[in-house]
Amino acid sequence: MKRQIAVAGVVLAFLCRAIPWPSRAAAEQRQNGEIRVETNLVEILASVIDAHGRPVADLTQDQFTIFEEGAPQKIERFEAETNRPLDLALMVDSSASTFKDLKFESEAAARFVRQVVRPGDRLSVFEFDEDVTQLAKFSDNVPELESALKKITPGAGTSIYDALVLGSNALKKRPTGRRRAIVLVTDAGETTSVAHFEDARRAAINSEALLYSIIIRPVKNENGRNTAGEHALITIMDSAGGAIFILDDLGQINSMFDQINRELRTQYLLGYYPNPVPPPGSYRRVDVQVKNGDTVHFRKGYFAAGGPADGFRPFQKPSED
Repeated sequence: MKRQIAVAGVVLAFLCRAIPWPSRAAAEQRQNGEIRVETNLVEILASVIDAHGRPVADLTQDQFTIFEEGAPQKIERFEAETNRPLDLALMVDSSASTFKDLKFESEAAARFVRQVVRPGDRLSVFEFDEDVTQLAKFSDNVPELESALKKITPGAGTSIYDALVLGSNALKKRPTGRRRAIVLVTDAGETTSVAHFEDARRAAINSEALLYSIIIRPVKNENGRNTAGEHALITIMDSAGGAIFILDDLGQINSMFDQINRELRTQYLLGYYPNPVPPPGSYRRVDVQVKNGDTVHFRKGYFAAGGPADGFRPFQKPSED
């Protein structure tokens, strides 16, 4: 019997990590005293992709421009091809609709684990059908992670939104100062989640994890598949950053995992103090551009610090009793 993870919560409010260091204070003088407003550093991970889908390396700070709500921002922190350790949630759809391809998916995922995990990195394996199960905790033990992938067994429904909430919340609990990513392998046929679309979108942004989804299309004709799930994942990715890969032929899956691995190894870290200072708890739209016009994958928004202290609404899967 699968060990089901309790669904810890759904993000409802602040989506920006309140980075305790470094902060910049903006002071405004009043007749009856001084008001000080603290602004936290906003950090954005970006991957730059050329016209052929290849990651672009060796860019310099002056080639990037950041905008918040349309206003240009001064880049205060820049790390080219950052070597920060990586925390990654690998989530594999084990619903009945993917059963015939499950063994191949698991073998490709195991190969990806061997590629992506490096000293200092931590990876966790999840499977999801009608339930979401963490098969391996965050670890750099590659044999243990590969063994977990072999434990994946087919289930009934598909709880993509629950998977994204649980994976995002697990990453949110990881130490600060590390990179975060979710790699989701699914046919995108959402059917059984307790969480809703907006819950999943907000949780993904709040985790500050880039979302990479490999969508397996059982049939190419839109009339024969759940396109709503595909569109939902595309929308979530557009907010959280990352990329969507459409898999029409299982022979493509290794090259897609390779592409994700290359992107994760050629990321740029950009940091800025928002100017003007955003209202507490407000949603802020972010845009990152490069001068050469290449495509940039990045987190496109965040909630400013200072919103409600309780960012989660607990919920549980309905009891089978």
